[in-house]
Amino acid sequence: MAETDSLLSAEEAAERLGISRATLYSYVSRGLIRAVEGVDDPRRRLYDAHDVDRMRHRKSVGRRPRDVAATTLDWGFPVLCSGISLIDHGRLHYRGREAVKWAGHASLEDTARLLWSCGDVDPFDGEGRAEPFWDSGLLKQATQLPLTERCQILLPFVSVGRATAWQRGNRTLWSGGAALLRAIAGAAVGAMPDDRPVHEHLAAVWGLDVAATDVVRRALVLLADHELNALAFAVRVVASTGASLGACLNAGLSALSGPLHGGTTSLAVRLLEECDGDAEAVVESHLRRGERVPGFGHPLYPEGDPRAAALLPLLPENADQAALIEVMAEATGKPPNVDFALASICRAFDLPPESGHVLFAVGRTVGWIAHAMEQYGEGRLIRPRARYSGPPPES
Repeated sequence: MAETDSLLSAEEAAERLGISRATLYSYVSRGLIRAVEGVDDPRRRLYDAHDVDRMRHRKSVGRRPRDVAATTLDWGFPVLCSGISLIDHGRLHYRGREAVKWAGHASLEDTARLLWSCGDVDPFDGEGRAEPFWDSGLLKQATQLPLTERCQILLPFVSVGRATAWQRGNRTLWSGGAALLRAIAGAAVGAMPDDRPVHEHLAAVWGLDVAATDVVRRALVLLADHELNALAFAVRVVASTGASLGACLNAGLSALSGPLHGGTTSLAVRLLEECDGDAEAVVESHLRRGERVPGFGHPLYPEGDPRAAALLPLLPENADQAALIEVMAEATGKPPNVDFALASICRAFDLPPESGHVLFAVGRTVGWIAHAMEQYGEGRLIRPRARYSGPPPES
């Protein structure tokens, strides 16, 4: 690993933390801070700046329970255990497998089997076929609605067999989960679901060639899960009440409809449309108004979103896209994230305006189902406490 801004010397790390070098070495031995060999001198150790900053934040919060609890819901410390996905040192992993490598060959169905821990069972074979009760007439009416509402209205009409019998264990839910995934894919693009892999179904509706279809496959896989974000947390809260898989997906879709998460892709599409040969002026205009530039930067990936890095090189060259990335790198130092990649996919293949949102919703359905199943296994209600900030209680 080359020495970069993400690596610190022992002196720099100790100074940033306000500790002695002996304490720094203690943190390393306990696995709290990662150390690597220097490129020029193997005897020299360099320390991960992200780990150091995370430790500094932890020290600044202190050991008071209230202070620690207050930070957990804002990109803070982990609040529950999950074996589904992990973001660590700039990489995304699905049950231990690096997501970018996994996306090189896997389908969304493969990813569902992995995240749902299906083993040798294939829930997409036979019983996993989507059998929605809605017909083409109902589907046509629903297509007049926004994406999330369209899926939510059609979900109750999907036949999922025993998918509501959450007390019976996850094995009884796999086929229902498969049916729900295919139904969401059908509802998202306004076409009756079928037995083809989801990426082929979407590509057929959009009229894509083989190369573009493969990009869609990779994007769906890379969007399947992303640790405990707002969407997954909403799903888990609902699952903790014992609600059905359909109800859990409803919660995820509701959270996705908010502009601070699902709406970012649409904003990135608009940003690319605004550029039209003058990316510098567009970025300067956003920054002068004090607005964030959508599609760039991610708190969990200071060095760049690996999902965007995996998808963007697969797209045809685009001058506006390249100029925008360059201008943002110079002006803010922020690399593109997956929202920018989805917007770029939409423009590269001339897809309908909401297609990036479709890819996100369909891909993330796999993760939502995985989180619901995992939460069922916990068998307990998620019920945090609030820090009261109202008027004093009556005596």
